[in-house]
Amino acid sequence: MTIAVDFDGTIVHHRYPAIGKPIPFAIETLKQLSADGHRLILWTVREGKLLEDAVEYCRQNGLEFYAVNSEIPDSGWTNNWASRKIRADVYIDDRNYGGLPDWGEIYEGISGGRGVFTGRTIDESPNTVFTKKKKETWFKRIRRRMREARGRFER
Repeated sequence: MTIAVDFDGTIVHHRYPAIGKPIPFAIETLKQLSADGHRLILWTVREGKLLEDAVEYCRQNGLEFYAVNSEIPDSGWTNNWASRKIRADVYIDDRNYGGLPDWGEIYEGISGGRGVFTGRTIDESPNTVFTKKKKETWFKRIRRRMREARGRFER
């Protein structure tokens, strides 16, 4: 699956043009999605040096993208019009209707159970790194940490 991911407000907190503090579990979840065989595209309004800084930030945190603000080169898709909209199966962006779900929910929706995006069980995913039991444990750990982090921010 091809997944387009925003940067500001999605991977890091909004501090544009600076790079904000990391959003808990964003990088970890995206790295796991990549390890599961999904192709990630960084899709952001950043350009030039600001874009390079965002890509370098992700790279320093162990996150690499198949493409940045463009189509995946081997997708066979060409964008012949003056639009920055790229083709992806899923878009993860804090400006979604309803906002950005927590990263545990995002991962579960894309890769877990009969997710709304995949329609496959975990066992049917061809590039799964974890077994079903380990993946469910990973979900629970991420969800627990998100609840704990949310509690610290709300105080």
